[in-house]
Amino acid sequence: MFYNAYEQVYLFTERGGDVVLAILGLIFLLWLFILERVAYFTLNHKDLVAKAVEEWEARKERTSWQAHQIRLDLVASVEMALETNTRTIKMLVGLCPLFGLLGTVTGMIEVFDVMAFIGNGSPRAMASGISKATIPTMAGMVGALTGLFAQSLIQRHIQRQKSNIEDKLTFDH
Repeated sequence: MFYNAYEQVYLFTERGGDVVLAILGLIFLLWLFILERVAYFTLNHKDLVAKAVEEWEARKERTSWQAHQIRLDLVASVEMALETNTRTIKMLVGLCPLFGLLGTVTGMIEVFDVMAFIGNGSPRAMASGISKATIPTMAGMVGALTGLFAQSLIQRHIQRQKSNIEDKLTFDH
């Protein structure tokens, strides 16, 4: 089973050219950062929120200007921890289709080279270039679409968590 999967990936990368390897590397990095965010949300975020709430609740005075600034600092530190690596995820999502476009251009250059050397009477000779033009585009789009979906879920979760931390640090006591 794993051998068949490996063989399919090998054939896919061989037909798509070197750009597909770069796209697979981008997709690997993208999902590494996405999984890091998921691990942070499930393992560490609750502790950070509890620590911020505990620090806020330990204050005796919560109505002065200084108390408001301390509250803003606590909220900002939790928000910064939530948004770590989200810009990198956005950047990697944006790079996937651009690398796919790079593969398209290099594949089409290969097709034009074959056409200039042999002529356009041999579709079989142009097939390699056409594969190298279309497969990276598909790989880049698939990487971007899956990353975009995950990025959207992460952003929604971050917005909910930001709202929650502001609600938990109350002024009345």
